[in-house]
Amino acid sequence: MAATPIAVITGASSGIGAATARQLAASGYRVVLTARRKDRIEALAAEITEAGHQATAYALDVTDRAAVDEFATAFRSLAVLVNNAGGALGADPVATGDPQDWRQMYETNVIGTLNVTQALLPALTASGDGTVVILSSTAGLSTYEGGGGYVAAKHGEHVLAETLRLEIVGTPVRVIEIAPGMVRTEEFATTRFRGDEEKAAKVYAGVDAPLTADDVADTINWAVTRPSHVNIDLLVVRPRAQASNSKVHRTS
Repeated sequence: MAATPIAVITGASSGIGAATARQLAASGYRVVLTARRKDRIEALAAEITEAGHQATAYALDVTDRAAVDEFATAFRSLAVLVNNAGGALGADPVATGDPQDWRQMYETNVIGTLNVTQALLPALTASGDGTVVILSSTAGLSTYEGGGGYVAAKHGEHVLAETLRLEIVGTPVRVIEIAPGMVRTEEFATTRFRGDEEKAAKVYAGVDAPLTADDVADTINWAVTRPSHVNIDLLVVRPRAQASNSKVHRTS
């Protein structure tokens, strides 16, 4: 009997990461959930297990290279890596943006993705049919006012995905980039505005049906489960109400 394929999901404690873990588990993967909040991923692992699937929780900070390298020693073979850990901080213009916010966003979105991908690439290659998913953003493709730091980080992540694909072509590992537009999750905008729920709510005010975490997870699950000779290089997914990063239809 063939072993159950393993999928590692970073940033799995909430939002898109948690939704992706649920969907990949339902698709037959043994999911390994990583995030800094141990209690959240342990609860999710228990939920997935109770639903009849396989899940393991592992507390991990993707910016801690030593911890990432130690985590990677658990895997001789790995089917899927979903680089989801990331996020935004602040919405200040370039002229007044906090360099520490920019640094933290770069460390989490770019260096975190680099750390985990480098550490797990040998196991992905050893599987004979590995998949790296990089969850970037439409912010990695075009800019918008007040988003300089996040846009810069996501551009970096986008280029990481493009470059890795070029460098490992011919190996049994494909590189998929999923770039969502406006997604309403329970934490993204609230974290960006440091707990200011009023500011967070304004991001989505009047927008008919922003994407949900499940929408993006469904997209990831679909891309990962294509036949192994099929590579979804870049998939941009937005709500119908959003034409671009700066053009959103609002009803009020």
